[in-house]
Amino acid sequence: MLRRISSYVFLLLLLPVSLGCAAEEEKFKAGVHYEVLPQAVRTADKSKIEVNEIFSYSCGHCYNFESVLEPWAASLAADVDMQRTPAVWQPAMEAYARAYYSATLLKVLDKVHMPIFEAIHVRREAIRSEQDLAKFFVAAGVSAEKFSQVYNSFGMSSMVNQAKARMRSYRTQGTPEVIVNGKYRVSTRMTNGFEGMLNVADFLIAKERAAAEK
Repeated sequence: MLRRISSYVFLLLLLPVSLGCAAEEEKFKAGVHYEVLPQAVRTADKSKIEVNEIFSYSCGHCYNFESVLEPWAASLAADVDMQRTPAVWQPAMEAYARAYYSATLLKVLDKVHMPIFEAIHVRREAIRSEQDLAKFFVAAGVSAEKFSQVYNSFGMSSMVNQAKARMRSYRTQGTPEVIVNGKYRVSTRMTNGFEGMLNVADFLIAKERAAAEK
């Protein structure tokens, strides 16, 4: 009899945990809080769970998102790979994409990323051309000649075209958006703001982690 009672108590103790897991599974729903992409898109590192921010330097919401995204990204576990894809859906946006990839290749992204954002959205400067962007790289210690060489290279054109292809595959509708592991698209429109978008991203990261462990 005592053994039966102990088993019953044990099951009761487990019940809240089980209910909590079920509630977590139902917390965010596909088609409501995030979109499941019709076809998974290849990620940069298959051994990790990728989070890819779709952004543009011309986007004021992207500038505001940075203050929320950066501390969140810094706290990600080692099995999560943070990436960015510059949005290009009109010719004028290509200069910003080239600037982002140039900064990445020249290893000065930490020195030019926020300054470009701040010039456009805080100081209201007209930053549209290669010449406008060159000053940020010179300030970061890159010669104007080296910047121009990378900015106009064949490899750069290939990277921009790949970004355009990813955007089509991601079914991007605006910026900023977050793509989790090439499978799920998360936007502020579906999650009511920046914090909501990252909460859904956390949920999807956990979902992908659990699936990989099975």
